[in-house]
Amino acid sequence: MNSEVYQHFRAEEKPLIDSLNDYINQAQNEYRPILTHFLDPRQQHIAQFLLQADDMIKVKADGGFAQAERKRLLFYPDYYEPQTKDFELQLLEINYPTKFVSLTHGQILGTLANSGLEREVLGDIITDSQRWQIIVQKNISDYLLQQVKRIGKINVNLEEKNLAERLVPNNDWELATVFTSSLRIDTMIATVYNISRNRVKELINAKKVQLNWMVLTKPDTELGALDIVSVRGFGRIKLSAVLGRSKRGKLRCEVAVIRK
Repeated sequence: MNSEVYQHFRAEEKPLIDSLNDYINQAQNEYRPILTHFLDPRQQHIAQFLLQADDMIKVKADGGFAQAERKRLLFYPDYYEPQTKDFELQLLEINYPTKFVSLTHGQILGTLANSGLEREVLGDIITDSQRWQIIVQKNISDYLLQQVKRIGKINVNLEEKNLAERLVPNNDWELATVFTSSLRIDTMIATVYNISRNRVKELINAKKVQLNWMVLTKPDTELGALDIVSVRGFGRIKLSAVLGRSKRGKLRCEVAVIRK
């Protein structure tokens, strides 16, 4: 891999780039398909970038459904034809008394994190506003079935389902075009949600802002393609594309937004 690749990405993404490059090299050297853990959209974008100059290895992504945010990548030689089973995905449904209580995404993710699992083995958590399902790596399914019996104060039971039984999730994303002075995360949050930079700083200091599911500590971090910013109490922002500059010199950006 050319060392100049690093200059296209943030310094903290170097370990990820090295890890993805190891997957690619393994697929080349062993001439067989190699499967990753779940990757978020930004990580998938980096993987695609790394393969731009590689004619020997291809990549396919699958997270259980086309609109999934978190997907596993399969790096494979050109002789290979990927199958759905190659991605080793398992759909789990959360059974609970829906008439009397309700669950939230945060409660579910918190329970899964507290069960000792890393985020990388978990795919999307989806809902149709009442039922909830989780897509996970197949090799951890039995562990979750045995370990997860409560979410918060609610008794639950996890049940394995076929991927064909997946819910049609709510799509709360709204596309918007915004004009911003920079791609700094604090500036983008203030612009999209129409709040002051001081308010954004307070949210960041209170650890209520995440970048690609990791707590953000540096407000001057610049957004990259397909980064996802979560702001507790406000929603989520995904940078889709930078479309150019306005006559006044501001950046014109296409974003997808969830508002709470």
